[in-house]
Amino acid sequence: MIEKYIAILKNLILKMRLGEDLSAIIAESVSTLSLLILSIGIFFLIKFILKKTVYKIIQLSTNKYDDLLIKNKVIGRMCLLIPALITGALLSRVLPDFPETAAFLTKAVNIFEIIICTMILSAFVSTGEDLYNMHEMSKIKPITGLVQVSKIVLYILTVLVIIAYVLGTKIGNVLISLGTMSAIIILVFQDTIKGFVGGIQLSVNDMLRIGDWIVVGPADGTVQEINLTTVKVQNWDNTISTIPTYNLVSNPFTNWRGMSESGGRRIARSVNIDVNTIRYCTPEMLEKYKQYSLVKDYITLREEDILEYNKANNIDTSQVLNGRQQTNLGIFRAYIKAYLNNNPKLNHNLTMMVRQLQPTEFGVPLQIYAFSSDKQWVNYEEIQSDIFDHIISAAPMFDLKIYQKH
Repeated sequence: MIEKYIAILKNLILKMRLGEDLSAIIAESVSTLSLLILSIGIFFLIKFILKKTVYKIIQLSTNKYDDLLIKNKVIGRMCLLIPALITGALLSRVLPDFPETAAFLTKAVNIFEIIICTMILSAFVSTGEDLYNMHEMSKIKPITGLVQVSKIVLYILTVLVIIAYVLGTKIGNVLISLGTMSAIIILVFQDTIKGFVGGIQLSVNDMLRIGDWIVVGPADGTVQEINLTTVKVQNWDNTISTIPTYNLVSNPFTNWRGMSESGGRRIARSVNIDVNTIRYCTPEMLEKYKQYSLVKDYITLREEDILEYNKANNIDTSQVLNGRQQTNLGIFRAYIKAYLNNNPKLNHNLTMMVRQLQPTEFGVPLQIYAFSSDKQWVNYEEIQSDIFDHIISAAPMFDLKIYQKH
């Protein structure tokens, strides 16, 4: 049929008296152009049919997995392969008088087919990644880096296959030739190689997951993406930081995942007490402090304990330095501890204490060490602020002053 079509074209052109050779060139050029138009027409026809049938079925189905075939253009790329195969099969018949031209164009079409096959395989790999990312495991063990490596290997193999095909040699011979360029290749792909190795270490050692809160230098935020060469972090001010993957292996960084997975978020903050306001408690001061319900029982028990100790050791209590005495700072510490124990927003199963740190030129640091039940940042800050609002306001009730530099 094709031969008849070409013969008819030749006869028509010969009637124009352009010469037999020129008529053959024009006829086969028109035939080649017709084949190209036919192939393009077949591509759009197939695509139209698929959109009206397969695409509609996929969009109407409740299964989300098949939607990925459209998203990653698997079907669309497969449509490109059909007209390419038709063109490659018919070129030698369309150009019978120009075998060299037919061979050249056939080789070009075959290269196009190799590229299309690579694109289809790449789309399938992307679909597999999207399927994996639908599961919770993807946040623990992301495979983005592995997928990127797979695609790079696929593209490199494609280039090698095309080079071998064009040169008419084996891939092994091409690889031997490239072996002499290995130093240049390593230099060009050094970041990719280091990133790949770093990504494997991060994954195997479970050092980083998508969604982790990390602090790396100026970057402070949530991990959004782990790629072959970079880790993308969204900072708390909504800016994006990009960190080389191998930096997270070679340099220290802070990962707050342990806090997120634990039962609470740590509060470790201090207030500085003015040393000039710390004193032994007089009976009047003790009576005043007993009016505070959180320390009433504590003061009474301590009084009984101290009285018993002083009597047992025949201590002269007429001098305040003799024996054991209560201080306003000690009672204030007991008050804060009782206040924390009665705070429902703290996790009472984790460590909770009020301790003195080493005195400094700014006074005596009184540190609150506890864990909030709510780990969400805004709520955590609210809980912490409420606690210290109360502590700062309560200090004067125990005749203490918070140190403030004038």
